[in-house]
Amino acid sequence: IREEGAKAEKLLTAARDGDRTHAEVQGWLRDLGSGLGFQVWVAANDRGRAYAGGRLGDGCLEALPDVLAGAPGGDAVRLIDVLWLESGTGRVAAAFEVEHTTSIYSGIVRLLDLALGAAAESAQGLFLVAPDDREDEVRAQLARPAFRRVSDLRVRFLPYSELVTHRHSMARFGQGMKAIEAVARALS
Repeated sequence: IREEGAKAEKLLTAARDGDRTHAEVQGWLRDLGSGLGFQVWVAANDRGRAYAGGRLGDGCLEALPDVLAGAPGGDAVRLIDVLWLESGTGRVAAAFEVEHTTSIYSGIVRLLDLALGAAAESAQGLFLVAPDDREDEVRAQLARPAFRRVSDLRVRFLPYSELVTHRHSMARFGQGMKAIEAVARALS
């Protein structure tokens, strides 16, 4: 019983750490997007999560632009972890799905809902963000026949290590999408 209790506690601790890390990466992307001059949307189901003495949704858009919210797949788009939008246009400059421990498949599907929805022309940079050691897993998912056409959308892999190493200098010296595109890896 003690061994099972210890295992259960270890799994619970790992889940809490995974959640904290997921929220932490979302916070990094939120802050970087703001620093680069974008309006930022944090997933509707994550906005209230604690981060850096506040909430992940602090300083972010309160509602998705109508062009996104009303588009087919809009319910899924509002759950994308972080969106960077150009001020005034509602155009999505970047969409980030953070896949710390969760299924990579679900993140790909949400990005597809954004890219192939009625507002498709408003979505540009699509990124799967995950620990460095999950890159092969991301590539394997994108190699599935169901996702064969995803390569046309230029989805990129953004490893945690690149965010850890470069996010402060990107926010300080970068502008627009150039800096994030420079550290992300092509998946096709």
